[in-house]
Amino acid sequence: MQTTIFHIDDLCCGDEEILIRKKLEALDGIHETSFNLVLRKLTLSYSCSQEDIIKALRDIGFEPRLHYELDEPKTFWQRHNHLASTVLSGAALTTGLALSRFGIAETILIPIFLVSVISGGWRIAVKGFKAGKNLSLDMNVLMTLAALGAMAIGKWEESAAVMFLFTVANLLESNSMARTRKAMRSLMDVSPPTACVQRSGLECIVKVEEVAVGEKIFIRPGERIPLDGKVLAGDSTVDQAPITGESIPARKKMGDAVYAGTLNERGTLEVEVTMPYADTTLARIVRMVEEAQSERAPVQNFVDRFAHYYTPSVLAFAVMVVLIPTLLFHAPFGLWFYRALVLLVIACPCALVISTPVTIVSGLTNAARRGILIKGGRHLEELGRIKAIAFDKTGTLTKGTPRVIDVIPLNSISPREIIRLACAVEAKSEHHLAGAVLRKAYEEKIPFDNATYQHFETVAGRGVKAKIDGTTYIIGNHALIEEERICSPSVERELQRLEAAGKTAVIVGTEHEPLGIIAIADEVRADSHDIIRSLHSEGIQKAIMITGDNETTARAISLATGIDEFHAGILPGEKARRVNLLKERYGSVAMVGDGINDAPALAASTVGIAMGIAGTGVALETADVVLMSDDLSRLPYAMALSKKTLSIIRQNIAIAILTKLIFLGLGVFGAATLWMALLADDGAALVVILNGLRALRFKWNG
Repeated sequence: MQTTIFHIDDLCCGDEEILIRKKLEALDGIHETSFNLVLRKLTLSYSCSQEDIIKALRDIGFEPRLHYELDEPKTFWQRHNHLASTVLSGAALTTGLALSRFGIAETILIPIFLVSVISGGWRIAVKGFKAGKNLSLDMNVLMTLAALGAMAIGKWEESAAVMFLFTVANLLESNSMARTRKAMRSLMDVSPPTACVQRSGLECIVKVEEVAVGEKIFIRPGERIPLDGKVLAGDSTVDQAPITGESIPARKKMGDAVYAGTLNERGTLEVEVTMPYADTTLARIVRMVEEAQSERAPVQNFVDRFAHYYTPSVLAFAVMVVLIPTLLFHAPFGLWFYRALVLLVIACPCALVISTPVTIVSGLTNAARRGILIKGGRHLEELGRIKAIAFDKTGTLTKGTPRVIDVIPLNSISPREIIRLACAVEAKSEHHLAGAVLRKAYEEKIPFDNATYQHFETVAGRGVKAKIDGTTYIIGNHALIEEERICSPSVERELQRLEAAGKTAVIVGTEHEPLGIIAIADEVRADSHDIIRSLHSEGIQKAIMITGDNETTARAISLATGIDEFHAGILPGEKARRVNLLKERYGSVAMVGDGINDAPALAASTVGIAMGIAGTGVALETADVVLMSDDLSRLPYAMALSKKTLSIIRQNIAIAILTKLIFLGLGVFGAATLWMALLADDGAALVVILNGLRALRFKWNG
């Protein structure tokens, strides 16, 4: 079995998608079909021959192209035939209408109108014929029938007007949709096509596709980074906005990761390539944004179901409009047949079907530009309906890097000596708090690496013991010093004070007495309180923190951030169960975490949101929404964008349905002509596309 992406330039609406699905289902060996209507892509997993697939698509009027055929030069006619035939159709229609004003004979007018019909409608008729042959009543069939019916009853000018207006509408819609595709392609265009690579001791310029993992590339000031990699040498600042949406450049030095598409600002960087071109973070983001359109939003499923029943219902109604008055009441056939033709035009659900995907893709692209990767229309829609948000504490509401805040001596020993002893013992420990103590020693330039160990022991969940130069030292929490019986009332009071302030206490002592206390805290993000307030303004009822910390620390963090509710002492394995309980209370709950350790809780939530993990493949795959930068302020933006996108979708649905209902009524009572109905129908389609594109320009001022 293989998977291939086919590009179909003429694909323009949901009816044609249904036609293609129906045709491919008749082939043996088609396993999975996925459409991207906006990008005009058809992704197939199949075990039959590719030639059979291409033949089947051509049989229903489509000319599929493979990726390597996209850059092939087109002739002038291939590039401009739609515009040329539309101009000719319009010129012939205008000429015919002008001559009819002067009473010119029909023998002259009919050929002129026929030129307008053929030039404007030849491609529509061909596709309509092939669709009808496959028993599919798509818009091309309906428009062809309407034009033929109008000619049959002598309405030549109306037939020409139908074909001209329909081809104009298709041209305008195609150009509008091209704007959406261009916006999506612009995400990838920031990545340069070539890279400066070192080979055989020389620098050479090669295509990025030809650079292998492990090769060394050079990026000079003002150049964009072509591939993901790790800095080997150099020091610079890099504008990472295409990946993370951050406005402030990030400093890059030896060992730091850099990403394709970002801009090197001032220093030359020597970088080792870590990802091939097709798997860079930028490429994965673009690929996921493209694939996200196939993850249908619930409102899109509603629209598709409505359209599925709408078209045959209107067609049945059109038949009754002809038969009932003429057979039962002997009304003029031509009059009621014309009214039925008007209903045929109104039966096209194009405006309704296209209203949702254009808006959703625009919203997804807008989010990606700002470092927010939303993995599908369903998640974009659900974001706007979230009532409660649960946050992991470490690395989300806090910076995720514990720091030594204070050192409290308990006897004559100095704070520097307490840090030195703690580092000497903790140097072999892998506990995350040990890193905070070691960083403090490096910052204060306190030497500790000349200790001689006679014994080292980890006390699970409580701390460590080590015998150094003949003395046994203990580094640990309250429970450990209680167990060693070296706690005292004064130490108890100090520990209570630190816990009330949200700090974690590490006690340093010997087997006989405590020597000092090191207060460690994971700093609260400076903007956490403002972000929680912004989320409330966007309609979030409850902001909840789920943490493994003790209740006292959790309460202190909650007060500092404005969190409404907290759950303390929750083990990682219990977070998912707690999220499910929150869903029972609030209905829809988002979970914000790091995307790796919190995976079960993210999966249990209505929308799982991972943050601060640009380039981390696991996190990109785990969450429904990924905040590519270490910036929680992107969250209220995503919420506001979701609500704006849903608002535009509702507007589009209302425009499409109301237009249909109005002209259904006007058509039945003879107040609408064929060209008026078509102008309203295609005008509505154009309006909803342009309205949907507004999601691309959305800006949040919260």
